[in-house]
Amino acid sequence: MLDPTQRITNAIASEISARPAQVASAIDLLDGGATVPFIARYRKEVTGGLDDTQLRVLADRLAYLRELEARRKVIVESIRAQDKLTDALARDIAQAETKAALEDIYLPYKPKRRTKAMIAREHGLEPLLRAILDDRNAAPEALAERFVSDDVPNVKAALEGARDILTEELSENAALLGKLRAFLRENARISARVLPGKEDAGAKFSDYFDHQEAWARIPSHRALAILRAAKEEIVTIDIGPDPEEGLARVQAMVAAAIGISGNGAGDLWLRKAAEWTWRVKLSLAMYSDLMAELRQRAHEDAIAVFARNLKDLLLAAPAGPRPTIGLDPGIRTGVKLAMVDATGKLLATDTLYPFQPRKDLRGAQARLLELIRAHEIELIAIGNGTASRETQAMVSEALQQLPHGTARPTSVIVSEAGASVYSASELAAREFPDLDVSLRGAVSIARRLQDPLAELVKITPQSIGVGQYQHDVDQRRLTQALDAVVEDAVNAVGVDLNIASAPLLARVAGLGASLAQAIVIHRDTKGAFPNRKALLKVAGLGPKAFEQCAGFLRLRESSEPLDATAVHPEAYDVARRIVAACGRDIRAIMGAPEALKGLRAQDFVTGDFGLPTVRDIFSELEKPGRDPRPSFVTARFAEGVEDIGDLRPGMMLEGTVTNVAAFGAFVDIGVHQDGLVHVSQLADRFVKDPHTVVKAGDVVKVRVTEVDVARKRIGLSMRKQGGGPAPRGPEQGKGKAARPQTPSSGSRADQGALGAALQQALRKG
Repeated sequence: MLDPTQRITNAIASEISARPAQVASAIDLLDGGATVPFIARYRKEVTGGLDDTQLRVLADRLAYLRELEARRKVIVESIRAQDKLTDALARDIAQAETKAALEDIYLPYKPKRRTKAMIAREHGLEPLLRAILDDRNAAPEALAERFVSDDVPNVKAALEGARDILTEELSENAALLGKLRAFLRENARISARVLPGKEDAGAKFSDYFDHQEAWARIPSHRALAILRAAKEEIVTIDIGPDPEEGLARVQAMVAAAIGISGNGAGDLWLRKAAEWTWRVKLSLAMYSDLMAELRQRAHEDAIAVFARNLKDLLLAAPAGPRPTIGLDPGIRTGVKLAMVDATGKLLATDTLYPFQPRKDLRGAQARLLELIRAHEIELIAIGNGTASRETQAMVSEALQQLPHGTARPTSVIVSEAGASVYSASELAAREFPDLDVSLRGAVSIARRLQDPLAELVKITPQSIGVGQYQHDVDQRRLTQALDAVVEDAVNAVGVDLNIASAPLLARVAGLGASLAQAIVIHRDTKGAFPNRKALLKVAGLGPKAFEQCAGFLRLRESSEPLDATAVHPEAYDVARRIVAACGRDIRAIMGAPEALKGLRAQDFVTGDFGLPTVRDIFSELEKPGRDPRPSFVTARFAEGVEDIGDLRPGMMLEGTVTNVAAFGAFVDIGVHQDGLVHVSQLADRFVKDPHTVVKAGDVVKVRVTEVDVARKRIGLSMRKQGGGPAPRGPEQGKGKAARPQTPSSGSRADQGALGAALQQALRKG
């Protein structure tokens, strides 16, 4: 029999399609304090090339399986202490692959409160049950007569006691529970019914007032909508077999567990007892299990969607280090302005009042032009909130006043999701203690255009607004998943050690908040780091932390040229051997792929550094510090289309994907209300997963297919072959909390479109 460590290793290897030896090596590294980004990038030889996705799954499953093994040990010791552990039972416990299966086996031995079955046994009624089971032709009533006593007043009480014992035995039958659970996972139905009198209060959930569909196939967004409706006490939920054929099947399984096959008096009594057991005990247990599985499955799917959208947003194309003005639009309170230099340093702030009630359009434009001329502004970032298109029009008109031939800044509409969260944060208060909260948001808007990743890491991922049902899901799991996404994104891009903020440095492998702050303090007091090795002078940063973080930190002006690359300091000698083989100065080789032609990576393999590492070094010398993010492009919003009322079916527009859900993608086309490209309208082919077609941040061309001004619904299509309105249905909720909803017909379950409240909820989180 495999020991626990080997059992865990084999299980994970099977799940991530790797060899056990690869998994064992990765586990050793994780246990030794190595981070996933470090292992994925710098320990490819050790793990056989496991990537960050495999390593994340490995780490997650490792935690679960270790908890499983710990529980397995506790259960074995508990049963052994009761002197009931047999070889067969020990084998069953060792072979249990899930916590649910393990707990099923433990049920009969688990210490419990005094039950009806215990009382029945104390009253001597277990022999009555055995007698009924042994003689199916005898009348149970006749058998029960001799069990009447002071504690058991009549035959009815005796038979009820026997039934209680049978019910407990069936409810603790691991084999039966496993069969029932497996059958229901395939065949159960989930249904929702509105509670009497809740029709008006729960109007936003009206599609679930009388809804039913297969438990195994319900999409996560619909499951979460039903769960929310139940939490708000609008509907009741039931999960169970089909009332006719399915119910008969599960009752037959229960009957088979006690060997009911005939029609004797005992068989009839046992069959009724089995049906009663299903109704009052097993069905409730199955409901609880399936509900827990449904909730977990829906949560994991929602978290995966959020994580994928967050990754796309974090790795969006940066505009780069260019002088930028950030504008946070407002009407009555004015347009907040913040100007930053190429490094993101705040240079000036102001508030412009081009709209009512002051309507100082000329003054606002004059101030804007003054800053553009004085500081050679190249970019103007405009938040996409209220009055964004009006502000864009004001900026466009101002830029036209620049002399012909003068370089004009590029104005870009930028998502301001989370900017207000940053503005009111402790971090923003420390960074800008004397700056008004409203102006801090404009700074964030400017910086997130320059480098989305560097700015968005200052905001809790949940506040960025690219998830669905994010407040409904397991917050611990959500935080864990989103933190992993941020960590992977930051380390994939790399961080400039001498200009990075503490929040950005905190996401670098091996650092964390305290070391990141120590680095910033050291940098502020001692000056810029001359090279990577100088990191070891930071208080509290030892060799282990240096090993983990060094390769992800960049120094453009270092005394060591390799510090500007992703080559890890531990491999500098290998890099120098490669450079020496070229016969040229390292600075002449870096960025010149032709200089490496004729060299073979395998010739530089050593005992400690294998072919994967050498190939990575070649790549870094060819393109030092390469940024994996795409080139910067922006959507061009149509002139004269500034409000939902300006839209007409058939219009071809350009927009930016703001969010991707299971049922489609939301696109900002510049009218303050995202439009929905339903999954059926994403392409001229069948699309199962919208993420295979678009991702957050993509610039796309869309056709307007439907406009409902009153309900703020915009239907869009990316199909080339016409593309009509998306079929109506589940995603057309009403009210702030409305979510993807479903009519009673399962065939129309995913054919929804355009829920204004859903669009707003998904953007705002």
